[in-house]
Amino acid sequence: MSTEKLYPFDKIEPKWQKFWVDHKLFRADTNNCNNKYYCLMMFPYPSAALHVGHGRNYIIGDVVARYKMMRGFNVLTPMGWDAFGLPAENAAIKGGLHPKVSTLNNIKTMKKQLRQWGVEYDWTREVTSCLPDYYKWTQWIFVKLYEKGLAYKKKAFVNWCPSCKTVLANEQVINGVCERCDTEVTQKDLEQWFFKITHYAERLLDDLDKLNEWPERVKLMQKNWIGHSEGVEIEFKIEGSGETLKCFTTRIDTIYGATFIALAPEHPLADSLIKGLKNEKDTAKEIQKMRGESRISRIRIDVEKEGIFTGRYVINPVNQEKIPIWIANYILMEYGTGAIMAVPAHDQRDFEFAKKYKLPIKVVIDDPSTPLDPKTMKEAYIGEGIMANSGKFNGLESQAAIEKIADYFEKNRFGRRAVQYKLRDWLISRQRYWGAPIPIIYCERCGTIPVPESELPVTLPEDVEFRPTGESPLKLSEDFVNTICPKCKNKARRETDTMDTFVDSSWYFLRYITPDLEDRPFDTETVNRWLPVDQYIGGVEHAILHLLYSRFITKFLHDIGMVGFDEPFKNLFTQGMIIKDGAKMSK
Repeated sequence: MSTEKLYPFDKIEPKWQKFWVDHKLFRADTNNCNNKYYCLMMFPYPSAALHVGHGRNYIIGDVVARYKMMRGFNVLTPMGWDAFGLPAENAAIKGGLHPKVSTLNNIKTMKKQLRQWGVEYDWTREVTSCLPDYYKWTQWIFVKLYEKGLAYKKKAFVNWCPSCKTVLANEQVINGVCERCDTEVTQKDLEQWFFKITHYAERLLDDLDKLNEWPERVKLMQKNWIGHSEGVEIEFKIEGSGETLKCFTTRIDTIYGATFIALAPEHPLADSLIKGLKNEKDTAKEIQKMRGESRISRIRIDVEKEGIFTGRYVINPVNQEKIPIWIANYILMEYGTGAIMAVPAHDQRDFEFAKKYKLPIKVVIDDPSTPLDPKTMKEAYIGEGIMANSGKFNGLESQAAIEKIADYFEKNRFGRRAVQYKLRDWLISRQRYWGAPIPIIYCERCGTIPVPESELPVTLPEDVEFRPTGESPLKLSEDFVNTICPKCKNKARRETDTMDTFVDSSWYFLRYITPDLEDRPFDTETVNRWLPVDQYIGGVEHAILHLLYSRFITKFLHDIGMVGFDEPFKNLFTQGMIIKDGAKMSK
């Protein structure tokens, strides 16, 4: 007997789907928080129709919500649309439609599909991040961050996708390629807006221990990304100048073996250090060439080490030796200070570099089983051992020497103990059309001014050529760019970059609670009764991006008194991906 005869779904399914809607079965009463249960699924990008990957996520969530309802819980299960950003814009460009038209059409299609699947939500709470009533409050959050010194603009080398023609945050570069289109990412020196997520690095790390109902692998991924390291920050004096060069090391026990300093090509002192060289122009070209190399290739173990001698030296504070300063391709600006003290005998990359450029190799930690000879070493010795050629610290076990040398540095003011994180500030500028405009005004008299709350939202103009050119399309809209300074009332201009779509998704779970408020992003009292989210369901691929950013924004909103909790998601379930023939089934 056919499946249709056993179960006539074309009759049964529509009947009960209509019953659920007519009886408002999924309509939540947020005024009543008795026995409440907030069941949330990650909202989708409406860049196409729903696919089987969505089905796994939303059907799991639907089962959880219905189970809790049948157990007598007051269940809140909303849905919305992460509607800004590259996926929606690229789909619109491919289809020849304006992103707004394409996005809203896709939302209709996906909403219809969800209902056909029998997945139901409280649609009275629907939010769409590309509509002004939502992104007004995304802009409000930006302004609040700016007022607290946590949103800032600076010139920096940034990740650039030549295909998408936009800047990418570090988290959006996977193995050296753009996470969206797999194009190899390059470097560009641009003025960009950042959120100071590093201000929260310690809390983001420590509070992971409170998340007992999160998968351990997700917490480990975040711990590794935040990258806590304890060590010593050394101030090397640059010979012949009043300047110092800061280096961070977790291996202060090897300080006597430092035979050169290696800087990232992007280091802010790189250009000034080569001034006056006979071949300054050629050297500058070589440095620029290094900057253009992909970062993933530069940090590969097997990459050919390349270096440029600056002609300058620093003084090692423990023995007053002159140490040459090199620019090296295997040093990245985003790690530590962008400068390392290189100890070839005890670091393999430094060893290979020293061998190539015939730089000294000094053993300062001896292998207890086999004494080391720099002349015969085939590779660096990176293990623990006994201190040698290290002045008054000779004979100590290297692990014990770390503390004693750190004490010695602090006593003599050569440096200080420090904690560093791999985490870098969140780059939110995008040179694309389909995103929330950054609410900043530039005035020749008053400088950089945030848009007043009374003038939000700064709406996205719809008559703009949105095809990617490498510059923000909003620059071409005179009506958008030209404005009036809110302070002095003279002519001014607007910021033309738009925000990373992950800003939109970093707080949407708060808007669902009171989605129709017009005077504030959400009602604090009601939100405090319903959050943190009891059960969050979504893909593990968001472990670093979305989940880390949402935790950061929640902690910020807590600090300014908008919410009474500092972690957004109590329980987290990350469903696996559906794979066929080794590929994700995502379309």
